[in-house]
Amino acid sequence: MGRVGFVYDPKYLGHEMGRSHPESPGRLQAICTQLHASGTWSRLHHIAPRRAERQWLECIHDASYLDSLERRSPADGYASLDPDTSMSPGTLDAAYLATGGALAAVDAMMNDDIDQAFCAVRPPGHHAEADRAMGFCFLNSVAIAARYIQQRYGVQHVLIVDWDVHHGNGTQHAFYDDDSVLFFSTHQFPFYPGTGHATETGDGKGKGLTINVPLSGGQGDDEYQEIFQKVLVPAADAFQPEFVLISAGFDAHRDDPLASMELTEQGYAELTDMVASIAKNFSGGRILSCLEGGYHLQALAGSVDRHLQALLDN
Repeated sequence: MGRVGFVYDPKYLGHEMGRSHPESPGRLQAICTQLHASGTWSRLHHIAPRRAERQWLECIHDASYLDSLERRSPADGYASLDPDTSMSPGTLDAAYLATGGALAAVDAMMNDDIDQAFCAVRPPGHHAEADRAMGFCFLNSVAIAARYIQQRYGVQHVLIVDWDVHHGNGTQHAFYDDDSVLFFSTHQFPFYPGTGHATETGDGKGKGLTINVPLSGGQGDDEYQEIFQKVLVPAADAFQPEFVLISAGFDAHRDDPLASMELTEQGYAELTDMVASIAKNFSGGRILSCLEGGYHLQALAGSVDRHLQALLDN
């Protein structure tokens, strides 16, 4: 049985973008309620986040962008950064703690306190670019964690699996010419944010290490498993990652209101098993999974529960 860490803090609920916004505090509340009801909560190793240090944020984000977030953080009400993405008084704290939660989970794994971790954090991060917020995202926690793993712990090769239904443009751009990170993404296409075409494969030293699998709507458990088996597994075998990260969006679920995919809770468990097999082969089982999207509360909560149960069973 795996020792699975779980990162959560009530301050993540302090980030608000308006009552009708789909990226709401209710997402994490639904997850916690489900985990208590199923008994999964008591099987997890609970990890307190810390506020991410500026030096690690600057591995991915421009200093001028980070300064602008500080300046634009409102004392009350909302500050709009793009049509979908706004800051409330609690946003910046939540964002720094979301990234710091990922870093704390990495530390726990590298200290051999846990084997894998899931970060129930918000705001999400994979759309955040070096110099701007977009798509509900402010700080790219997974990308920052990848650099942290490499620079603090000397890990050479990192695999990032992004199964959110929206393409992780910020993560792709962070490592597009980098031969130390393999980025693999499945996403509905054409769809927000408009990136992630199959021809986007990396540049320079990173050529071939960005793998995009754009999908039409209606793809379900069988189709996703076939893609992972035929595309991700051989790529990972060739790359031999020493650490595995997941941008774990659950908005490809068949009930999600923002997309039109057909994944189920069981499908997410099976994808988790496939990624865990890669981690067992090359990274000592180490997996850091961070919540990205997922906007149907019951589907999100059930999918996260099955994701965690699969990690626990590996």
